[in-house]
Amino acid sequence: MLHGKALRCEGNFHMIPTVRRTLLTGVMTTLLSGGVLLADNPPRKIDISDFPAKAVDEVVVPVPSEIFAVLDKLGNPNWKAELREGKVRTPEDRARTALLLGNVIAEGFVAVEAEDAERVKELGRQVLTLAEAINVRKSVISRSKSITDKAEQRDWRGVRAEFDGALQDVRAAMDELNDHDLSQLVSLGGWLRGTEVLTDIIGKGFSKDGAELLHQPELVNYFDRCIGSMPGRLRRNLLVAEIRDLLRKIGPIVNDGEHISPENIAMIRSLTKSVNGRIVSGGGGQ
Repeated sequence: MLHGKALRCEGNFHMIPTVRRTLLTGVMTTLLSGGVLLADNPPRKIDISDFPAKAVDEVVVPVPSEIFAVLDKLGNPNWKAELREGKVRTPEDRARTALLLGNVIAEGFVAVEAEDAERVKELGRQVLTLAEAINVRKSVISRSKSITDKAEQRDWRGVRAEFDGALQDVRAAMDELNDHDLSQLVSLGGWLRGTEVLTDIIGKGFSKDGAELLHQPELVNYFDRCIGSMPGRLRRNLLVAEIRDLLRKIGPIVNDGEHISPENIAMIRSLTKSVNGRIVSGGGGQ
C-alpha cells in the first residue's frame, strides 16, 4: 500500500489514513514527502469513495519515492536517456523561478534513477541556488550538502529521501512566508517535468497499463483550480497562462484512462516538453 497526503489550493495539508488506491501523478509529481513504502501492484485511478468524507474536495497524491517504485514495475527504462543536460540560470521572474525549482527537483529523481552521481550533485546545487532566489535557502542548505555526500557514497535511496525532504522543506518554508501560490507553482513545475518523462517512457514501450498511469484528471483539475485562485498578476503571467491552457488541453485526454492512445500520449509529451523548455530557458513572464 502507498501512503499519501491530500492537498488544497490554499496550501493546507491534511494527512489521509492508509490509501487503498492512489493516483499516480507522473514520474515525480514532487508535491509532498512522507513515509516510503513500495507498491505491490501498478496503481489505478483514484476512487474517492475509498477516503473519508473530508477528502472529497481534496487531491490525494503519493510521494515521489512511491512513484518510482511503481514505474520500476513497467520494466527497466533508460533513465540516462531521459536526463537533461546543462545548468539553469536563475530567472528574474519569481513565478518561473518557482516552476523551475520544481522542475529541477523532479530532474533530481531522474538523475537518481540513472545513478549519475555528478548530475545529482549538480542538481543539488541548483536546488540551493533557486531556493535562495525565492528566499527559502536556509530550508535546504543541509539537504543540499546531504545530497552531495550521499551521491558520492552512491547511496541512492538516501539521495532520493533527501530530494523528498528538500521539497517538503521548501514548501513548508514558502507557506510560512505566505507564498502559497509560489508553493503551488513549485509542485506544478515538478509535475510538468515528471509528466514529460513519464510520457516519453510510455511512448517508447506502449502498453495499456502504462497508459493508465496518465489517468489523473483529479490532479489536472486541481492544478487548474489552483491557478484560477491565484492573484491576477500571476494568472496574467504568460508562462502561467500557457500552463493553464495546457492543463485544459490535456484534461479531457487523461480522463480517458485506459483508452489513452499512443497518439495522445505523444501529444501530452509534446505539450509538456514545450512548456518545460520555456520554464528552463525563458519565453514566458509578466
